[in-house]
Amino acid sequence: MTSPAAADPATAGQTAAAGGVLGNGAAKDRVTLITGDRAVLDADGRVVGLDRAKGREHIPVQVRHSGGHTLLIPADAQRLIADGTVDRRLFDVTELNKKRNRAAQKKALKVIVGYKGSAAAAKADVRGAGDTTVRRSLKALNADAVSTPKQDAGDLWAALTSGKGTDRTAASGIDHVWFDGVRKASLDKSVKQIGADKAWAAGYDGKGVKIAVLDTGVDTRHDDLKDQVIAEKNFTDSADAKDRYGHGTHVASIAAGTGAKSGGKFKGVAPGAKLLNAKVLDDDGYGDDSGILAGMDWAAEQGADVVNLSLGGPDAPGIDPLEAQVDKLSKDKGILFAIAAGNDGEPGSVGSPGSADAALTVGAVDDNDKLADFSSQGPRVGDGAIKPDVTAPGVDITAAAADDSVIDKEVGQNPPGYLTISGTSMATPHAAGAAALLKQQHPDWKYTELKGALAGSTKGGNYTAFQQGSGRIAVDRAIKQTVIADPSSVSFGTQQWPHTDDKPVTKKVTYRNLGKDEVTLDLTVSATDPKGRPAPAGFFTLGAKKVTVPAGGTASVDLTADSKLGGTVDGAYSAFVVAEGGGQSVRTAAAVDREVESYDVTVKHLGRDGQPTKHYMDSFVGLTGGARGTDRSSYDPSGTVKLRVPKGSYVLDSNVAVDLADLSKGIDWLAQPKVDVTKNTTVTVDARTAKPVDVTVPATDLKGVLAAPDYTVETPDFSAGFGWLMDEYKNFRTGAIGAAPTGVTLSQSWPAVWTKGDNTEYNVTSGGKVKQLATGYTKHYKATDLATLKVGLGAAASGKTGSLRAAAELPDVDGGWSVSVPTKLPTERRLYVSTGDKVKWGLEFEQNGPPDPNDPDGWPTLETAYTLGASQTFKPGATYEKTFNTAVFGPRIGGVYGVYRRGNEIVGDLPVFADGQTHAGYSLYTSVKTTLTRNGTQIGENTDPLTGQKSFKVPSGDAAYKLSTSVKRSVKVGAASTRIDASFSFRSKKVDEAKLPVSTVRFSPKVGLDSRAKADEKQSVPVTVQGAAAGSNLKSLAVYVSYDYGQTWKKVTVTGGKISVKNPAKNKAISFHAKIADKKGNKSTLSIYNAFYAK
Repeated sequence: MTSPAAADPATAGQTAAAGGVLGNGAAKDRVTLITGDRAVLDADGRVVGLDRAKGREHIPVQVRHSGGHTLLIPADAQRLIADGTVDRRLFDVTELNKKRNRAAQKKALKVIVGYKGSAAAAKADVRGAGDTTVRRSLKALNADAVSTPKQDAGDLWAALTSGKGTDRTAASGIDHVWFDGVRKASLDKSVKQIGADKAWAAGYDGKGVKIAVLDTGVDTRHDDLKDQVIAEKNFTDSADAKDRYGHGTHVASIAAGTGAKSGGKFKGVAPGAKLLNAKVLDDDGYGDDSGILAGMDWAAEQGADVVNLSLGGPDAPGIDPLEAQVDKLSKDKGILFAIAAGNDGEPGSVGSPGSADAALTVGAVDDNDKLADFSSQGPRVGDGAIKPDVTAPGVDITAAAADDSVIDKEVGQNPPGYLTISGTSMATPHAAGAAALLKQQHPDWKYTELKGALAGSTKGGNYTAFQQGSGRIAVDRAIKQTVIADPSSVSFGTQQWPHTDDKPVTKKVTYRNLGKDEVTLDLTVSATDPKGRPAPAGFFTLGAKKVTVPAGGTASVDLTADSKLGGTVDGAYSAFVVAEGGGQSVRTAAAVDREVESYDVTVKHLGRDGQPTKHYMDSFVGLTGGARGTDRSSYDPSGTVKLRVPKGSYVLDSNVAVDLADLSKGIDWLAQPKVDVTKNTTVTVDARTAKPVDVTVPATDLKGVLAAPDYTVETPDFSAGFGWLMDEYKNFRTGAIGAAPTGVTLSQSWPAVWTKGDNTEYNVTSGGKVKQLATGYTKHYKATDLATLKVGLGAAASGKTGSLRAAAELPDVDGGWSVSVPTKLPTERRLYVSTGDKVKWGLEFEQNGPPDPNDPDGWPTLETAYTLGASQTFKPGATYEKTFNTAVFGPRIGGVYGVYRRGNEIVGDLPVFADGQTHAGYSLYTSVKTTLTRNGTQIGENTDPLTGQKSFKVPSGDAAYKLSTSVKRSVKVGAASTRIDASFSFRSKKVDEAKLPVSTVRFSPKVGLDSRAKADEKQSVPVTVQGAAAGSNLKSLAVYVSYDYGQTWKKVTVTGGKISVKNPAKNKAISFHAKIADKKGNKSTLSIYNAFYAK
């Protein structure tokens, strides 16, 4: 339902924006969704536009703002996201716009497609979608990592989905579609701390074992590693497998460095092991998921026994592709994956893929076994399972340095050849090396035995299982271990609130005896509550105090969790079962989540016929407490959804369609802005209660291009917003569920835009704070409600296109939407805008050129852009005239614009190419040179045309300065004002911040929208001084004109703020030069070449 015109939201104070151009507006970026639709963002990451892919112009898009993220979800993707088939990150504009994701996706859209079975037809369809290519085949996952040019994203979406209209499901053979996300890189004392020296003394140094290090590469020139790497492969876009970041080298030397350069002092844990160098993180320390997955496959093919992954990213409920691959390769190949827990430090922050079931997930402690404050803690997101599994030294670890790497330059070597850094990335290779020692001792052991022995033989600390797992690795104990717990930890899951009727839950702790003699173990259990205090007596109990494990066999003991005994303290309880005997000790972590006060919420959906319907989609977003910002929505084709949520307040946003395959038949948008869940609750979403939205303007033959209703629910510390992007309100109804809420602030607005012909636009909005969301809405605008804006859109070069965007700002409404409709330049547009509800309007003009060669989407080059400045109110029935992008272009000083002294820096912050109406903005330029002299001596030069992007460092003392800039732009961008030279002379000394006394002149001749005046005619040109010399501060002003590009200048008299000039001959130009002095002795000069032409 959205037109080809881009739909754009505006926020208060919005300024013009574009990338790679001269100016003071923020830079815009574009983010491509997998559907092919493209979001436009400003420099702050706010969505300021949506460009629809071809053929998708009439598909509505839902807008969600929550938890600092903005999601744009087209209607044909909603169900696929809800059922988990499609990764919601592919529509999370905030996530997609993160720096590393933008870099990774710059050349093409990258996704991972998982298949069901052989899926030959599905694979062929995916590979035949536009110019889609398979970057990597991921055998273990039965998946392909594919990339597609962004202009072909819509073709890929069509290949991945099937169905009619917006009622889309996964195509036959498609199992999952994941975002190919980005992960990042997360000894003399520490090696002894885990007992590796004692393992060496026992004859175990890792000989015959292969450790794969999946990281930033390894510096094989380092003496500690030059003989250790037996194979390497690069899975990044970097040139080779060398380590230019410095992380992988450090990690590899902890695991298996020889210590040769230090005479053995900084020897790694398993110096006898050999290394497989899989470079999966690039020279900046980042790598995409598919590269890491391919690195895992390669490591398995090379016969890796242990894989070290000192990397990760945020975890989410469900299984992501990295977690799935870790679990599969562990099971199929017996490989142990040692994976960093992460460095976020907070409960529930263990990252992926360390969140995988099979992973040996490693937290960090210091050299006194104190938990590092950065070490990520459990429970695991989604199911409350125990993670991390163990800890290892990770604070101030000294290991090999990669010469001239990023980390080497940041940290420095001390002693030579080594550097010291901290992180769970450093703890993980301690665990990987320890596993290699055990693998040498027990060549037949697989990941289960290795993980069990390492987790069971740890040294416990005064921390919970969610902080330390079972404890700090002690490989000297592990090599004596013949009994392990399998699995190595026991999770009891979640016990539902209330707990007065909780029944004890019993699980087995199973011990495996891998030795030749039976072992009798004495058993004890200790437990802590969520606050770290001893748990109530009897909370965790053992079924026996002893157990005898036969040689080569197993024995089990019951462990019972009685969550009823927790009293009023809810949350995660953890325990340690310690089994001792036969000269060894086995530690097993256990945990149960005693659910906080929670209730069942049932949401029933009824269609317009009063019957249960499958044609719906919901959001159920927490407003308060621990659920704040989380979307707990779900989908069931029966029309009834059951949710389990913590006590608190939520907002229910629901969309019920007449037919998901054809949304033009009708959408009913219903919401309960505050659902207070204090008991089991049922909410009925009844489409019959909705009423039509009817917004009209006094005109006929109109084309609807935007209907963008929205609302926001705010609490004192959180807000959630919802909206739609359509082209009209036809067959669109709204309804409020429940009574007017208390304790929240509601706002709602109703933007609508129509066009008539090529150059007429009706742009209206209404809204503000409300006590309850509207059930239906009617607004019939009259001619007397509207203001008329006659807006000239100039172009000083031929063959240009451009656009004008009118953005509304309503008090108490967070943002709004508008459209920009491309048009040929120069031209005049007529806008009719609403004037009620204290609305303010901002105008933004853009001139576009040919396709930008650096834009992978092939977007046109943004050549010039100007804004109205501060948004304005307009009177009903009144007519206003505005003009953009006409001569004379030149510097603007005043308000926030000028030159500043900030401490020991001097920086310009002004628009050099402000247009003839003094609108701030920018222009694409071809060359620039800016210099600064101090007491006559040049002390700096740069290529910033005073936009504030670069500054000059200056001494603190008082001195005479001259700041000069010369900027040129191509006649293809604008033939008028193609070169501007400006200089500013002043005295200055150190101050915290002050505006410096600089001045400029504005020339305002009468020219047409093509920046040309009638040839040979005389005209009086207003001349305005801006800046320090303005008004009564002016001492002198001299103005000169030239008709030969400044080869000769003729002085003209300034009378009454004007000069009299003769327009140049046809197709010729006039140039202006001015000298300004203020009464304090500060001087400025300005030259504008080819200021305007004649016709």
